Amino acid sequence: MSIEYLGLSEVNGPLVVLEGINDASYEEIVEITVDGKDNRLGRIVEVYNDRAVIQVFEGSDNMSLRNTHTRLTGEPMKIGLAPSILGRTFNGVGQPVDGFGPIVAETRRNVNGLPMNPVSREYPRNYIRTGISAIDGLTTLIRGQKLPIFSGNGLPHDQLAAQIVKQASLGEDSEEEFAIVFAAMGVKYDVADYFRRTFEESGVSDHVAMFLNLADDPVVERLITPKVALTAAEYLAFEKGMHILVILTDMTAFAEALREVSSSKGEIPSRKGYPGYLYSEFATIYERAGIIRGSGGSVTQIPILTMPNDDITHPIPDLTGYITEGQIVLDRTLHGQGVYPPINVLPSLSRLMKDGIGEGFTRKDHQDVANQLFSCYARVGDARALASVIGEDELSPLDKKYLEFGESFEREFVRQNEEENRTIYETLDKGWELLRMLPREELDRINTKILDEFYGAEE
Repeated sequence: MSIEYLGLSEVNGPLVVLEGINDASYEEIVEITVDGKDNRLGRIVEVYNDRAVIQVFEGSDNMSLRNTHTRLTGEPMKIGLAPSILGRTFNGVGQPVDGFGPIVAETRRNVNGLPMNPVSREYPRNYIRTGISAIDGLTTLIRGQKLPIFSGNGLPHDQLAAQIVKQASLGEDSEEEFAIVFAAMGVKYDVADYFRRTFEESGVSDHVAMFLNLADDPVVERLITPKVALTAAEYLAFEKGMHILVILTDMTAFAEALREVSSSKGEIPSRKGYPGYLYSEFATIYERAGIIRGSGGSVTQIPILTMPNDDITHPIPDLTGYITEGQIVLDRTLHGQGVYPPINVLPSLSRLMKDGIGEGFTRKDHQDVANQLFSCYARVGDARALASVIGEDELSPLDKKYLEFGESFEREFVRQNEEENRTIYETLDKGWELLRMLPREELDRINTKILDEFYGAEE
């Protein structure tokens, strides 16, 4: 028998306080009725004796201490799931908003998920092709990995996310099932419409499940959106045996919402005003990527975050870097030069890349080509710094070669059209074209046998 509580003890922003309750539990969902007609959902975020603090998903507008009825459901938040969620669009709490009616659920799952048993985890292998050379060639995304994109305000991370959704696949020869779960938090309406329109026009909507929390949606909803999206991804991966790529944008909006709610609760702030548990909140999201032995599927994550003031030491990118397995960094200088995508390859890395490329995965020369391109592009930075001091005309012939290599690398390898979908072979061949601009003796990161086979292999 459920008990209905009349009135509230306190209303503070998106939080309300209910006193005199029995048997309430953390993360329990409550149903709130305002003025006898307006139904809202909330979840308990703090319990102390007979007092519960409740986050109201739809916000506390028009709520007072006397006009509410609150019912505890006795269970955490769950969403209904079925394979038919692919091709559908939902709001931030998993309710369909595309006009095609409710999902006929075959199961309901707790959005908070369950931690993966480390013993049952399988080491990530194989790669996911994005069709973008700077990612596939130099910071390869591996199935089961979590690889964030560090961006900044005004940089084209939305276009990059949309391009990845349009082009991502398991490679040229794979026949395994692949789908994408796309979750956007705090995005403007025109950005959400851009994503919808892009996916529909490119014909990929049928294998994408979208979860959209708009900028004018309640702040509290932002905290639940990534959990809802990852619950859907885990269902498709571990119950239906699919390989799922989850794109989360923008994790900065999630962190800002967390800071706002934490402030409303009167908690002591930590760095930059964020709560001290920001790290653990990120970890509960990022660690839901991986492969469970025997499931046949995988969950791979690309969280996207905008660094305030382009500061990579800010708590959001800093803590994200501790948890995830590398990063892809977008660069404002490259963007200003008209390079898309403006990926700065030197601070970018994929820590699992070496285990999912090479013979049997991509091509046997992949690791050597990547190592050499990194090395040569780092030398370009030195040559440019020297040229800024003594002038380009005073550089040695070799340094001039490196300057020429750097310009070609940014213009031909990093830069590519939004509609350009390169295979891994095209990416590696383009890498060899650039390396042939340099004397053979400069290519000291490549195995001699690989060099003999590919350096002189003109197209």
